[in-house]
Amino acid sequence: MDIEKFREHLLKNKMVEKRTEDYIEKLLEYQEYLEKQKQTIETVNVNELVNYTEFLVTQDKDSVLVFLRALLNYANFAKRNDFVEAALDIAESYNAMDNLYARIAEWHGEATRDEIFEGLTIPPLGIHPEKKPQFTKKVLKRVEEKLGEDKLIALLKPCLHEGLGGDMDKDRKDYHELGIDAFLEKKRQDRVKEFEKHRDDGTPAFAQIVDDDVVEYVKNNQTSGLGKREGNIIYVTKNPYQIKKLLETNDLRMKRFFACFCPWVRGAIKDGSEHEVSKHFCQCSGGWFKGYYEQLFEQPIKIEPYETALSGVPYCKFAVHLPEKVIIK
Repeated sequence: MDIEKFREHLLKNKMVEKRTEDYIEKLLEYQEYLEKQKQTIETVNVNELVNYTEFLVTQDKDSVLVFLRALLNYANFAKRNDFVEAALDIAESYNAMDNLYARIAEWHGEATRDEIFEGLTIPPLGIHPEKKPQFTKKVLKRVEEKLGEDKLIALLKPCLHEGLGGDMDKDRKDYHELGIDAFLEKKRQDRVKEFEKHRDDGTPAFAQIVDDDVVEYVKNNQTSGLGKREGNIIYVTKNPYQIKKLLETNDLRMKRFFACFCPWVRGAIKDGSEHEVSKHFCQCSGGWFKGYYEQLFEQPIKIEPYETALSGVPYCKFAVHLPEKVIIK
């Protein structure tokens, strides 16, 4: 690990000096940990990264996020896409249950929140992602028992983490100029171009390696991007979390596992216990799109899970019920 070149890289990219030194400190601590096991950051199996983050949880759990940010910066610098994938696997949606904890208190009061979470500890960032569904099963069951099915759905619908972003001013302008159908097709083609660029540049698309097979999958997904309209409904399908791995297995359960983005449920799909997770949990994933569409249309919309990895298929598809006065050309 060339620390000096990494430091130069961070400073050249306008990272403040203190954060630069914090990141280097975390990486040196990781290197020291690896050396005790006769490994280095260049030789370690990235699948063992979670062993270190779980170790950090026992030492100083507040340091895990800084370490993962440091590692992601190093991985981008060193072109270690395998570390990008491993780090994002641990970090994805890490604060979702903290947000549920806060939302219940805000909407239903702290006493109700405390009753629901009594005896439960939210899994911290850094633990193995496949351990998280055990918590999901328990807390969603308690929410539904205490508040009822409708209020559980309402809590999940806004999404429990950051939703879909983008250049909304430009997208709204394109939508008004093109109409909904041409706009959706443009966004689908934009998504294909994104994946083609990742393939050509050798960079990961979020947490996955992109090759010709992955690009072809995205091209053939007619409801990717922001979806495709059929009557008064837009059907939108997320491109899977790990397309290449999904394509390489014939096991439907593992295809579903690789399709799902959410660490709070993926492990349950893998071990066959997904029936213990509330069937409404994917309302959260629909909520990832909801805010975007509401800004685009400038009015409330309804979105529902249509078919998901949790429900039994190797993809996650949502139905966006269009509001009135959508521009159709």
